[in-house]
Amino acid sequence: MSEARTRGTAPGRPSAQSPARGRAAAGSPDAAHRRELLRQMMLIRRFEEKTAELYSGGEIRGFLHLYIGEEAVAVGINQALTGDDNIVATYREHGYALVRGISADAVMAELFGKATGCSGGRGGSMHLFDSSRRFYGGYAIVGGGLPLAAGLALAGKMRGDPGVTACIFGDGAVAEGEFHETMNLAALWDLPVLFCCENNRYAMGTALEREHAQTDLALRAESYGMTAWPVDGMDVLAVEQAARRAAEAVRAGGRPHFLELRTYRYRAHSMYDPDRYRDKAEIEEWKKRDPITTLADRMRAAGEITDDEFASIDDKLAGEIAESVAAARAAPWEPAEDLEKFVYSPGPS
Repeated sequence: MSEARTRGTAPGRPSAQSPARGRAAAGSPDAAHRRELLRQMMLIRRFEEKTAELYSGGEIRGFLHLYIGEEAVAVGINQALTGDDNIVATYREHGYALVRGISADAVMAELFGKATGCSGGRGGSMHLFDSSRRFYGGYAIVGGGLPLAAGLALAGKMRGDPGVTACIFGDGAVAEGEFHETMNLAALWDLPVLFCCENNRYAMGTALEREHAQTDLALRAESYGMTAWPVDGMDVLAVEQAARRAAEAVRAGGRPHFLELRTYRYRAHSMYDPDRYRDKAEIEEWKKRDPITTLADRMRAAGEITDDEFASIDDKLAGEIAESVAAARAAPWEPAEDLEKFVYSPGPS
């Protein structure tokens, strides 16, 4: 693929593949970091699998969009962000909430619609929110978070804040008018936004090549004069490297950057979706590149983790999630007298 076609002195488009990695001692900082990346991806996977079970049993209602298969994207991007940065996500955002530091208890309670949820039980799966973590949603409207991210970045720039706004959206959003309007304004106003397109190849049920005449989505962003490149979204280390490079560039110059994370979801668009638009063989082929298995195998080969240690991490996470489910079941519902609360913002005091 050619170098990025951008204005100014922005860096060229790096390889979508991961850099060569040497062996590291099991107790080294690099090995410990990889173990934490693995743990976070396993946390998301375990959480998602449990929510699918609970939804099927009728304990979670409404809509549920699972992230299984895409864990490397959320975990890798989060490595490049600090507490001063904002995140605006899509309705497939459980993983981002968890790695951002919103507790599994708070996320699970929100899915149950309980008052102890991170959105007070009012948002549910698609509207997780925690302003204390600068996690500004969860948005159900395709592309709806894009202009909001631009607004957050503009406000931060006008205040002189140091933070980056990470905006997460899917390949389907690239066909929306909000995408083009936001790309234009972000580039025109030099807004500090890191645009992260999760290209899982299916906007709901429409294959990428049936929706976009130009399937290289990074080229869309390049056409607005910003640096953009594709990344192997099934490799958490490749995602982390790309996200760090892009976020550092945004911080240094304030200009927006765009990453196209090429990934895949194993489950249907939502729990309501019969998933009749994909060949089963295609799904199984992508599972051969599973981000958790890929990293775990790499770590085993380097002597950084054993099968017993992997199983121990998995068992511990399963126990933590089971505790979150128990806490959500026991949590109170919002009282009926709060029905009109938050309908209007309180007036000035």
